[in-house]
Amino acid sequence: MPGCRQFALRANTKTDNSSKLEIRRNKTRQTLKKMKTYSVLVVGMGKRGMHHALAFNANPRFTVTGICDIDTARLETAAAKLGRPKTGTDAAVLAKDIKPDVFCFCTMPHLRTDFIKAGIDCGAKLIAFEKPVALTSKELFRIRDLIKQSGVKAVVSHQHRYGEHYRKTREIIASGALGRVHTVYGTATGWMTHMLSHLIDYTCWFNNYAPAQWVMAQAAGKSKLTDNHPSPDYIAGFVQFANGVRGIYECGAGAPDQPEVAKWWGKNRIGAQGTEGFAELLTNGGWRAVTKSGGFQSGPGAMNYDLDMPPYIQDMANWLDNDQNVHPCAFDYACLGAEIMLALQRSAVQGGQIPLPLSTAEDEQAMLRSGLADRPVLASCDLNLKEFGLPIPPK
Repeated sequence: MPGCRQFALRANTKTDNSSKLEIRRNKTRQTLKKMKTYSVLVVGMGKRGMHHALAFNANPRFTVTGICDIDTARLETAAAKLGRPKTGTDAAVLAKDIKPDVFCFCTMPHLRTDFIKAGIDCGAKLIAFEKPVALTSKELFRIRDLIKQSGVKAVVSHQHRYGEHYRKTREIIASGALGRVHTVYGTATGWMTHMLSHLIDYTCWFNNYAPAQWVMAQAAGKSKLTDNHPSPDYIAGFVQFANGVRGIYECGAGAPDQPEVAKWWGKNRIGAQGTEGFAELLTNGGWRAVTKSGGFQSGPGAMNYDLDMPPYIQDMANWLDNDQNVHPCAFDYACLGAEIMLALQRSAVQGGQIPLPLSTAEDEQAMLRSGLADRPVLASCDLNLKEFGLPIPPK
């Protein structure tokens, strides 16, 4: 009976396929068991600290063995969600006690050097921390020296790049579809210390991390200099890269609105222009491109920590496993962007072009406080006035 035989063959094929799938799953489980599990200490249990801690624990290559925060109530709440790791309020003491493979700190931007030292002193193999790298070139140079001298791996949290719209924009640029790329650009309505390092890092990625040669910038408004992410209310400038590409950046109240994006913090436009088209993304509005070869194209995408954090964390394991698997958010890349960002601030105060790399260590925050004019910023739209706490004029 041919029909019965065919049915039997299909059934056997199904069984064989199921068996093969189960064998592959078992092999994957066995491989994961053989691979090293890295221990993690997370310092700072606010929103970003919890993002990191939960993402580490969700990855079978990591186990959060310690958490730290000066707020004991917050620490207790976090511990209950993370499997009761060891807790403490002094990061350096806790780190020396548990000796983590990964020292991760998610703190305000004025807290950097002491935590880098704590990570190095406890023998961590990798230090992960939030952007920006530093508020001043004095601290940037100190951190850079500490990391270089110790040999520790370090990663800075520019994890937006894992979004599908960031990757698609990069893919189009790298494909050559834009022809000769002559301009990269980024705008954000959020203020500088929150957003500018993101804009610079992703456009440097689009430009294959060509070194910058000089910058020139202007800034306005001092109301956000007292914020916990201290910034001029608006900064805009140009960057000349060694490969001839020009970078253009705007950050803050004077930056243009992106009305197709509802979320204010997602109104960031980042992209590149070439002789045969452009490709760009909106942080909370997908991607779009027009090229000579492909015409108009567009697609979805929005910043999503649940999607962006897992590959960011996995790439840490990959780098810890093999020195050749350098993390896409490695400290050396972030350093290039940090110097650009600090040079833009110097130019805004001192005037004229600032050559790169920076040759002197300065306090750019002090420069901004003393050097910016005491005039209110002129915002580009009412939404920006609202977010910056400025009066909205009657219509």
